[in-house]
Amino acid sequence: MKALIFGITGQDGSYLAELLLEKGYEVTGVTRRVSVDTSERIYHILPQINIIEGDVTDGFSVSKIIEEYEPDEIYNLAAQSHVATSFDQVHLTSDVTYSGLVNILESIRYSTRKDEIRLYQASSSEMFGKNYTVSDNARLKMQNGKVATGTNGKGLYDYEKYQDENTAFMPQSPYAVAKLGAHNMVRIYREGYGIHGSCGILFNHESERRGEHFVTRKITKWIGEYQKLRQNSVKALSGINISADHKQNPDMIYRIQSNELKMFPRLRLGNLDAYRDWGHAKDYVHAMWLMLQQEEPDDYVIATGETHSVREFLDAAFAKIGINNWDGYVIIDPEFYRPAEVDYLLGKPDKAMSKLGWSPKISFKQLAERMVDHDVKKTGLQRPSLQVIPQCCSQKR
Repeated sequence: MKALIFGITGQDGSYLAELLLEKGYEVTGVTRRVSVDTSERIYHILPQINIIEGDVTDGFSVSKIIEEYEPDEIYNLAAQSHVATSFDQVHLTSDVTYSGLVNILESIRYSTRKDEIRLYQASSSEMFGKNYTVSDNARLKMQNGKVATGTNGKGLYDYEKYQDENTAFMPQSPYAVAKLGAHNMVRIYREGYGIHGSCGILFNHESERRGEHFVTRKITKWIGEYQKLRQNSVKALSGINISADHKQNPDMIYRIQSNELKMFPRLRLGNLDAYRDWGHAKDYVHAMWLMLQQEEPDDYVIATGETHSVREFLDAAFAKIGINNWDGYVIIDPEFYRPAEVDYLLGKPDKAMSKLGWSPKISFKQLAERMVDHDVKKTGLQRPSLQVIPQCCSQKR
């Protein structure tokens, strides 16, 4: 079997390539020609895969690649995927995320192998925006004058409000609009031209390979940098003639931590009360593959069935290095708020579980801890990349 991956150098692309290699596929990845090396995530498998230059925004390039490499399965993971950036780079987001997918669809439509190719398109939970489905139990509560509370991670079948394949879309960003356009085009080409195209409506999926500008990785990278500073402080303290008891004194520990924070910039974040359904990308790429093993193409919500706030992610991440109160380490910065916020996402993956036999394996807590462990270890092997600034300059003026 031959697989073609657009977006192979990203988080999802690297995990997917690993999975397909394990299953005996011949894997080809498409990358754009850039002056900076972007293949860090796939260095370890480069000898086992084919890498070719191409660009989804160039229709001729896409068509040529598909005809030349004759893939059985195509996975389109290419996108400008940072939601906040999409407000500043609207045209780029549309060109890559929407028009790129149309180029792939058109290439398949006119291919001599149209009926032999199966396409996976990465859709996004951001398409739901502020909309959700209210459970019958919640409706009953509202009829009785009680407000639906949501699950906040209580469990898969404790839904009060959720998003599934039947929930109407209400996108709140240029990224979500582009994803929704691509999602609908797959459906149109599936119904109109018989293309075997399936969409995975993926809720937030993170990992140690997540880009550093995404909020979860931004948090764990900061913790990795700060943990290195803490370890250096302990080493410095061990060289001072202070008794062991004194080193454990709460006042001494407080003074050490206060001094560290004077030397280190606070972690700046936006909306801490946004709820997301967070899973691990390695689990989610397995669902992508399962979709293309079905005889009939379809669309599936891929999620964990739990929702957690950014505050809860902070709790889990900071707890991993022994800090139970992170208030003094985090600054809420309005600069990081979106122009149009999405406050609540909770996927109901019943269809994927029943039809695909898929389920997530890595829990929310395990996800946060894995990411922290990775960034603590990574920071210990390199010089800190965060700028150390005096306390007087750490606040925005």
